[in-house]
Amino acid sequence: MAPTTSEHIHCLIIGSGPAGYTAAIYAARAGLNPVMYQGLQPGGQLTITNDVENFPGYPDGVMGPEMMEDLKKQAERFGTDIRYGIATAVDFEAHPRRITIDEKLELTADTVIIATGASAKWLGLPSEQRLNGSGVSACAVCDGFFYRGKDVAIVGAGDTAAEEATYLANLCSKVYMIVRKGEMKASKIMQKRVLDNPKIEVLWNTITDEILGEHAVEAVRVKNVVEGTTRDLAVEGFFVAIGHEPNSKIFQPYLHHDEQGYLKTIPGTSKTNVDGVFACGDVQDYTYRQAVTAAGTGCMAALDAERYLAALGD
Repeated sequence: MAPTTSEHIHCLIIGSGPAGYTAAIYAARAGLNPVMYQGLQPGGQLTITNDVENFPGYPDGVMGPEMMEDLKKQAERFGTDIRYGIATAVDFEAHPRRITIDEKLELTADTVIIATGASAKWLGLPSEQRLNGSGVSACAVCDGFFYRGKDVAIVGAGDTAAEEATYLANLCSKVYMIVRKGEMKASKIMQKRVLDNPKIEVLWNTITDEILGEHAVEAVRVKNVVEGTTRDLAVEGFFVAIGHEPNSKIFQPYLHHDEQGYLKTIPGTSKTNVDGVFACGDVQDYTYRQAVTAAGTGCMAALDAERYLAALGD
């Protein structure tokens, strides 16, 4: 059964999190009557983050889910219509733009703000998911501070893993870097920084077999795939740095993107190559991926949408 059009929306926000909620706050205050569909994970990645200590305005830190609820309430206070639902298809060649929600509800919109974020890639271990937020993290910059003076492990072999291992070495007593092959994919300069750092021990040809601990990470069991031997590393933090995947698949036929799928925006703006369609947050940010930078681009997207509509004479 084909989707049926239910309503026309002035400013549609697809996705939530710091970018989406900030866009909603600005769009609502500008009188754009924004409607937000929160997506598969309302509130984004921060809903699975415990302590957030680096977001301005929270001197004592805040729980990730609590901060997202604060942003949501602020967006609602100014009149944002926040709904549950997932964008499952779009047609950005149509005028106005067409968006299908949950494969059955078709909307039209004058402007669209994409804030669908990116999802961390995981190893797929049950213990990894069980201890996520209790010693397991996909963001060293976000959570490394909690492991100051402690031993940690990080898995990955690319530039991000090398950069995060170096970052952790500035805070932690010892960093084990788990590399699946006998070489890294990271650039030569990043490899040199890792190999020259006395706090980092690279475990070559090694995979993660299990993360140990009942309520928090206590150790990680690794296996050398060449020798066939296993050992337990006593660590309190386990960081996964094998990449992120932007949630951009349905937009890629229409919007310019890089080889990883991150949406491209005109530098200094949130504008995509399609008029009236804007992107903010981690879906277009492969460099910083922080809540505060996502919020900043959410603000930009709302302002860009407001100016776009004003130029149309709205």
